[in-house]
Amino acid sequence: MIIHLHKYTALFALGLGAVISIGIFSFGLRNHNAQQPIFGFPKVITFVAQKVAPQPTPQQPKRLSPVPQTVKAVYLTAWSAGNPKTIDTIINLADTTELNGVVIDIKDYTGRVMFETTSDAIKKLGVEQIQIPNFKDLIEKLHSHNIYVIARIAGFQDVYLAEHRPELAVRNAYTGAIWRDKKNLAWVDPANTEVWDYLIDISNQAINLGVDEINFDYIRFPSDGDISLLAYPTYDATKLNKAKQIKAFFAYISEHLGQTDAKLSLDLFGLSTVSTTDMGIGQVLEYALPYFDYVSPMVYPSHYANGSFGYKNPAAYPYEIVFQSMSQAELRRAKLLQSLASTTIAIASSTQQFDASEKNNTIKPDTPLGKFRPWLQAFDLGAVYTPDMVRKQIQATYDAHATSGWYLWNPTNTYDPTIFLKK
Repeated sequence: MIIHLHKYTALFALGLGAVISIGIFSFGLRNHNAQQPIFGFPKVITFVAQKVAPQPTPQQPKRLSPVPQTVKAVYLTAWSAGNPKTIDTIINLADTTELNGVVIDIKDYTGRVMFETTSDAIKKLGVEQIQIPNFKDLIEKLHSHNIYVIARIAGFQDVYLAEHRPELAVRNAYTGAIWRDKKNLAWVDPANTEVWDYLIDISNQAINLGVDEINFDYIRFPSDGDISLLAYPTYDATKLNKAKQIKAFFAYISEHLGQTDAKLSLDLFGLSTVSTTDMGIGQVLEYALPYFDYVSPMVYPSHYANGSFGYKNPAAYPYEIVFQSMSQAELRRAKLLQSLASTTIAIASSTQQFDASEKNNTIKPDTPLGKFRPWLQAFDLGAVYTPDMVRKQIQATYDAHATSGWYLWNPTNTYDPTIFLKK
């Protein structure tokens, strides 16, 4: 029997977009052309949100203790998380199977914040759309059943912020209009610290309610659409390439949220496990590992181009695709860790576009590195994903020694209970 948690139709799966590829993949991004834009951006921008540290409360929120050594979680939309019947179903699964975590949207691609905050800046923006009433009570209820709670934030893909604060939006360089991707979705500038502070504000609101982990998605430059038309109000490619700009965000987030007792995690394209470049979006595996507790490549087999790893239809080979991807990721992490044991090194100095001599690429010896907790496919695309197909991916993560856990993604939040091992 399949449990239908919620028939909510998401516009797209996590990271689902154009399949970007390097080498064995087909790569379709276009370079920005040499024409000059016909408009300019305002030089002065009012902050959306101040840098807000977690504020003391009469009773400090409690994290789940002990934290599961291996987190085994499923994705839930905010609507599902706010539905008592859905939560009861999840709790029943957690009580009877290996499931021990949930990843809940608190800010999705629309930019709406799905729970009530105490932030004046967020409220002034009018961004709240309360789909998770009494979020603190929900967290406590899940904790009472030993369920680890992860709050997911979609970062730079943000329709609401782009439309209501267009000076922060990625623009069309020739018309001045807000640039839209293939799904007509808008983005904000990945280099704008105003946007960074806004994401920190949202994160701290959730941390103060007791979530165990903040998960960042869409921390990258746009890729799907006519990127030759992109113009940024802040980002300057003559000063930093995309990878270093995204790395600057990593460092900023780590500095401002790393002092909390909540964990931090980051979603990356699955191809980041094997690519030797930033894929045109600014994501480099080695740049992320020093700044997050967990790094989560989205190794959905259906997102790999036909012919990847020698497989005509990668979606039909869930074990092989996940195993090879995560094995490469673990190898790269091990090499970075080994190098850090003895000396300060330049991150990703062996890749094609990074200069090992640049000081701002270095990290200190003995810097702890994040562990892997990949996103796995639990939806039909490229093949029918039966419970056995999902279990093959899970086994692949174990065999590749990516043993910090896994997240399952299904945009409708429909998870067959036979996927999970019984207690």
